[in-house]
Amino acid sequence: MQSEARTNPDEKPFAVSGRVFSKLTSRLSGRETLAMTHGELERLLDKEGRELIRQLLQDHLDLRGSGEVHGDVVGARDVRRPHARMRERKLETIFGTVTVTRTGYSAHDAETLFPRDAELNLPPELYSHGVQRRAADEVIKTSFDQAVMALASTTGAAVPKRQIEELAGRAAEDFDAFYEGRSADSLREARRTGEILALQTDAKGIVMRRADLREATRKAAAERTHKLEKRLSRGEKRNCKRMAQVAAVFTIAAFIRKPDDIVTELGPAPDTDGGPVVRPRPEHKRIWASVDKPPKMVIEQMFEEALRRDPARNKHWVALVDGNPSQLALLKKTSRRLGVAPTIVLDVIHVLEYLWKAGIALHGEGEPATERWVSERLLEILRGNSSVVAAGMRRSASLRGMKTNDRLAVDDCADYLLKYRPYLQYHKYLADGLPISTGVIEGACRHLVKDRMDITGACWGLRGAEAVLKLRSLGASRDLEAYWAFHENAEHVRNHLDLYAAAPPPTVMPLKVVGCAHLSLVR
Repeated sequence: MQSEARTNPDEKPFAVSGRVFSKLTSRLSGRETLAMTHGELERLLDKEGRELIRQLLQDHLDLRGSGEVHGDVVGARDVRRPHARMRERKLETIFGTVTVTRTGYSAHDAETLFPRDAELNLPPELYSHGVQRRAADEVIKTSFDQAVMALASTTGAAVPKRQIEELAGRAAEDFDAFYEGRSADSLREARRTGEILALQTDAKGIVMRRADLREATRKAAAERTHKLEKRLSRGEKRNCKRMAQVAAVFTIAAFIRKPDDIVTELGPAPDTDGGPVVRPRPEHKRIWASVDKPPKMVIEQMFEEALRRDPARNKHWVALVDGNPSQLALLKKTSRRLGVAPTIVLDVIHVLEYLWKAGIALHGEGEPATERWVSERLLEILRGNSSVVAAGMRRSASLRGMKTNDRLAVDDCADYLLKYRPYLQYHKYLADGLPISTGVIEGACRHLVKDRMDITGACWGLRGAEAVLKLRSLGASRDLEAYWAFHENAEHVRNHLDLYAAAPPPTVMPLKVVGCAHLSLVR
């Protein structure tokens, strides 16, 4: 179906759309379409129906007129724009391209202002907010190349790859402002949730272009030499990754357990009635990541998010860590600066990994004795006896006469238990109903970062990687819908309202709207 010419001033509103609709219904009544399968009909209506909707949008924009105003148009610096001139611009929408005719008001050495653009909240670029939202939805899920194909196949918009990347960056630019302004909502939601407020952070590497690596990594990459040209040898690194800091904040109900419950399948034991125990789930969970901001800033934001939810510190704060020294130091430093004192808990799964390595060194891999040894030591650690376990495994290695290299895993485990002893008070944590594993942040590193950013062959630029991480964070935190409304409002202020001394003057609706019998003007 060919696109109809735009309506002339003497035609009734939506006359062109009416003709397009008539042609479509006539075609659907024809001999050729009556012989089509339902799949062929779907494809026909997907294409031609989209063109009908595009024409409806075009007719509506024509109906609204050029946006002339009564009175003066005054810019942000109190510069009056006395000169009026009709201008056109294209707008690429999800239905196809439309033309917006509007009156521009100008003055010497001053930016031309378009009150109709402000009324419609038109973006400065070609692509509508609807196209930008579809682009954001696609880049969250898949590569930029596939996003281009998805937009082409599911909308009437044609957006090249470079523009997709630019739109993703634009779509994410209000991320921080959105969360900074949610204090009241966060507080109300947190009051209805569990008594424990949990904070978690970790880091995950992203392959970056060399120019976008952090300085130390970029220098290491420039200085690296490899034994082979085609592949890395054992122990060699490409030095091509930049670490994205991941953070999570959520509330959860207390879940009181005993050490034996954890050892038994590392999960909840059956209750006294024989039925399954329902483990409480994280509530009001927010997860996010940044490859641009330094870890210090992301960890500070994590605490700020927690304070927005619990400014009076009424909940029991708990910070779960995996033992990374720099992250632990930043966490403690930020806690002191903000005057909060979360209970710091070392992830029990990391402890278990060290135990397994030590057990294999002592008893061998795949041996029932190894499994028994690990379970017994884990139980003692959960009872608060980590120092006793560390001393016992060293003594056992010495009594066996193990050589230095053979007992490395045993000594590493003992060192780990002693180094982090203050954060291994599991008997207290379990009695208080606190979580003792970093499953939330581990999952976030996987599905927020790895699943999208670690696509084979991907090599990211900093701006594109940061934008995709922010958009994925919004989706993972179930905030994308609320964010998009906030973003469109911010675009309205940024692109239009800030250009005027006061509010943009109201535009004049055309007379034909008033005289149109089949339309009613709603204000």
